[in-house]
Amino acid sequence: MKYRKKGVKREHSIIEDFEKDLQALVEIGLAKSIIPGRIYTSPKAQKGDKIIKYQYDTETGAKLLLKKGSTVQEAFVITDKRQELRAYLLNLEREM
Repeated sequence: MKYRKKGVKREHSIIEDFEKDLQALVEIGLAKSIIPGRIYTSPKAQKGDKIIKYQYDTETGAKLLLKKGSTVQEAFVITDKRQELRAYLLNLEREM
């Protein structure tokens, strides 16, 4: 458990500005744990708004995409509340 902090795994880095959003999902009970994946960056640097998108259901929860400009990161969420998580992220996307 040395890489976990409040339900979010820290073995890989997280795209700037998304750490608080992921921790909020754990704190409000929509996620038991979150495992961020690799960060992909396009060589064409772009500025852009941050987006958290529900991509699809997995066996243990869901896969999210975190996007900011030309940078993309997958995040795997362990949850029993897929529908609530999807609805929350849709509302969050509208607010961003």
